[in-house]
Amino acid sequence: MLISARGILFSPKTTFYSCNKIPHFYTGVKPLTSKPPFSMSADTLTAADNESATISLEEWQGWGTVSPLPAMVDQIIHDMKLLEKDIDKPMTFGGNRGALTGGFKVAEDKKHRAKYASLNTTEEKLQFFSARQIACRLLGSRGYLCQKCWLPQEDCVCSKMKTCSLWNKLRIWLYMHPKDFLRQNNTGKLLWQVFGLQAASLCIFGIAEHEEMMWNELNRAGTNRVWCLYPNKNAVTESVKDIVGCSTSPESQAEPLYAKSSYCNVTQENKEDVLHFILIDGTWSNSAAMVKRLQTRAESEWGKELRCISLNTGASLMHKLRPQPSWDRTCTAAAAIGLLNELNQLPEFSSMGLDKQAEAIDDALEVLYEGLITRRLRWGRSISRKERHNWDIW
Repeated sequence: MLISARGILFSPKTTFYSCNKIPHFYTGVKPLTSKPPFSMSADTLTAADNESATISLEEWQGWGTVSPLPAMVDQIIHDMKLLEKDIDKPMTFGGNRGALTGGFKVAEDKKHRAKYASLNTTEEKLQFFSARQIACRLLGSRGYLCQKCWLPQEDCVCSKMKTCSLWNKLRIWLYMHPKDFLRQNNTGKLLWQVFGLQAASLCIFGIAEHEEMMWNELNRAGTNRVWCLYPNKNAVTESVKDIVGCSTSPESQAEPLYAKSSYCNVTQENKEDVLHFILIDGTWSNSAAMVKRLQTRAESEWGKELRCISLNTGASLMHKLRPQPSWDRTCTAAAAIGLLNELNQLPEFSSMGLDKQAEAIDDALEVLYEGLITRRLRWGRSISRKERHNWDIW
């Protein structure tokens, strides 16, 4: 079994989703030599007359969430606006991840480091770190990125995306690291683009409002209907069949999750039957802390850890574009594709159209891939994956 750089455990198979869909028409594009920094003036930044409301609820939710604007994010943006006036230097942003630049960056960096050092607990520090990441990315991406696909507006691929309904007894949670929020090559965003915000919900690591919203739903569902796609180092990692499927082995002590009489007559009223799957949406270096936080909360809420499952899948189409330690590691969208396909192979779920829902995500992954390729070629950047650890690529 091998661990994904996105925090998912996989068996060493060489299945490639969408590898036959690599576009062949990207030729003859004249590269550009430089990319101008993205600058935001104070007038453009203001979203309301009230300085404490620089990001409206509509704007915040437009980025892919149904939550209210987190209070700490709002406060940090307010403090940045005050600092901008105090030092008489406008906020400017460079790159594509909301990175502050110029004289304002120097002053803000000193201020936020002092604030971080003054916080007493690890929890306070985490919440402040996450909120500041989100605040900077919101302001730095404003008027630059498309709110739906998170690509620059000139490269928006929303018109090519096709939506699809996820089976109403499944709910996916994208537990996203703040450094992946508004990241252009992030693939977790595809899930709510395709399935909608209620079927695939964003929960940002360290954002209290998001985490409370998710845990309220998980508590309502109950421990036997919640799983995390991640290896549990302190317990045996289970497969989709082990956890969800009906056992056919007389030696097995597992009970079927769905009796035939219930899964064939799914209704909206049976909301307690919804299966919740948490996908870790962050780099491998960040995923360990994310899972630890989930497990600590589960122990506090339920007195036991989340059950974790592994998938039998391989690298995705994005692997050709985004550097990964090895070919067997995959992206968040491909993990969702693998989950849906494995569920579809079980008799209990074979009539729910999960294979078609997996295909919809696969198609969206191709659209994102082509959009990123187009942009890279326009700027004269390489579209080839950096080779690493060739010894374990087969």
